[in-house]
Amino acid sequence: MCRLIALTSEEPLSPMIALRALDVMREGHDGSGVGLLLRDLAGPFENMKNAPILSGIFSEKGLKRLDRFMMDVGFMTKYRISVKPPKTPPPGVPRRDVYLVRAYEYPEEWENLSSVELYSRLLILRLELQRMGEEKGDMIIFSFWPDTIMIKEIGEPLELAEHLNVDRMDLGARVIMAQGRQNTNYEINLYACHPFFIQGFSTMTNGENTAFIPIREYLMSRGFQGYTGYQSDSEVFTHILHYTLSQLGLSIETYKHVITPLQDEDLKKHPDYQFLKQLKHSCRKLIIDGPNCVIGCLPDHSLFMAQDRKKLRPGVVGGREGLFCFCSEICGLDSAIPDRDKSRDFQPMHFDTVIVGPDRKEAEICCQTQQLPRPH
Repeated sequence: MCRLIALTSEEPLSPMIALRALDVMREGHDGSGVGLLLRDLAGPFENMKNAPILSGIFSEKGLKRLDRFMMDVGFMTKYRISVKPPKTPPPGVPRRDVYLVRAYEYPEEWENLSSVELYSRLLILRLELQRMGEEKGDMIIFSFWPDTIMIKEIGEPLELAEHLNVDRMDLGARVIMAQGRQNTNYEINLYACHPFFIQGFSTMTNGENTAFIPIREYLMSRGFQGYTGYQSDSEVFTHILHYTLSQLGLSIETYKHVITPLQDEDLKKHPDYQFLKQLKHSCRKLIIDGPNCVIGCLPDHSLFMAQDRKKLRPGVVGGREGLFCFCSEICGLDSAIPDRDKSRDFQPMHFDTVIVGPDRKEAEICCQTQQLPRPH
């Protein structure tokens, strides 16, 4: 099983807090991948929330190709973090030329675009850069989005943290998601490492999804360019989240009804029976087959955790006003927030979704059998 941790905080945190917690849970991952997603950024990125940030790994030739391409499409560098690691990496860590985090100025012709068009173009550009990198093996592109940094690499969490110097002031963030991966594929591929991200939505999962193929085919038939890739069976969780909230315009509470709808006998008792019956029928190809524990982040920086019906993967939520942690194990939660009221820790069961909103005041527990919130 993989190990997961997500933090949401009023005050910026170092990614080291999450990586230390992963190390505490080290028996649940094998060094085949560490993924780190940072949002609601602090430091130098604090005053450039709308600037798109590119995150990836490059060879020297790939970096030159990136520079030429971005200049040709009119993007100019605004700020960058460029990490050239030591020539001798830790055992098991590939030798890389450059890890890059770069914020850009938009081209002038993009300035008056609607948010929908802007987000679409950023997505298309990210996919194009990924294709370029895959063609020549000189670029690995993880994200290209405002207020977002993503770092992925093979290795042990703390060894990688030291290797990449992640405990630096310009990588502080108020939302942190991290995964220590246990490889279940035949081949290690960094694109298969969680978290996954699309247009402000992110998820990471501990489990397996044997319904992957029909879900992937259904998503790819929706005509949305971003529903592609799928190096991991867990990436569909992110895309279902995006589809539910962005394409269907539904709520995070409804996401649980899409991926794990109620059984018919429970559905008939629900106050939203007619709506949920139709939703279950129309989205039946998005129903997952677990076990899975899903932790996710929304564009407004809300965090959530949900379990599937089998509830065979661990998950716990705890914290205090202003600081909450979503974690695979209580020992990881203890590492991240030792000074909390432990009696208020909550382990969601198969009907539950736990949500901490952007105000970070409390953990809200939504039971799938309750009435859905009404639109404002």
